[in-house]
Amino acid sequence: MTPALEIVSLSRRFGGLLAIDDVSFSIARGGLSALIGPNGAGKTTLFNAITNIFPPTSGEVRFMGQSLAGIAGDKLARLGLVRTFQTARVFPGMTVLENALAGACLRARSNAVAQMLRLPSARAEERKLREQASALLDLIGLSAFRDAAATDLPMGAQKNLEVVRALMADPAMLLLDEPAAGLNDSETADLAALLTAIRDCGVTIMVVEHNMSLVMGIADQVVVLDAGRLVAAGAPADIQRDARVIEAYVGGSV
Repeated sequence: MTPALEIVSLSRRFGGLLAIDDVSFSIARGGLSALIGPNGAGKTTLFNAITNIFPPTSGEVRFMGQSLAGIAGDKLARLGLVRTFQTARVFPGMTVLENALAGACLRARSNAVAQMLRLPSARAEERKLREQASALLDLIGLSAFRDAAATDLPMGAQKNLEVVRALMADPAMLLLDEPAAGLNDSETADLAALLTAIRDCGVTIMVVEHNMSLVMGIADQVVVLDAGRLVAAGAPADIQRDARVIEAYVGGSV
């Protein structure tokens, strides 16, 4: 089966700085993979190259067998590739539920006229989406705040809301950039449950994450970068014993 994501000899240069250096790996469909590495390893830069925020200097990215060269972010989302960012980005002036529903805008089938006239088809579609958003908010522990302003949530809860909003786009693959950053232990446990449930529903997930307990507890595959280069890729148990990975994190020879 064609991998969900293929990174082929990918490099990204910023002037004289080679931020990503000839990186190649693949992500199987339906798996939960983690991208880890020391600070400055190039993890977010790789995500930005995959999603063409900073297009690759060389190499290729394929999603479900299709090259992503030159495809803008909104079109990537329509293809089924959806990402989040390091900093939570909720929409001000909207409730928690409305923020979640905003992720479903690409899925809406009712046209503007049907929505304005509140035709039965538009009302049925809206009801279905609200039920789905409410179920996800309940899973992540935010159902009690559905009518609260999203900007009033603590930063950790806003991060979880962003994951819910991305999921409402019905993606084939999620790229999550440090989803556990700023979460307390309880919120991290809720996030782990959510990511596992998403994976079990067949959605491919790749996370950039520094929380090693979370990564090793839920990931099927771990990809390790250091100084823009691929160090190792494999099962969590193998990565924890890999001398190259230990050296990348602690320095010196192992």
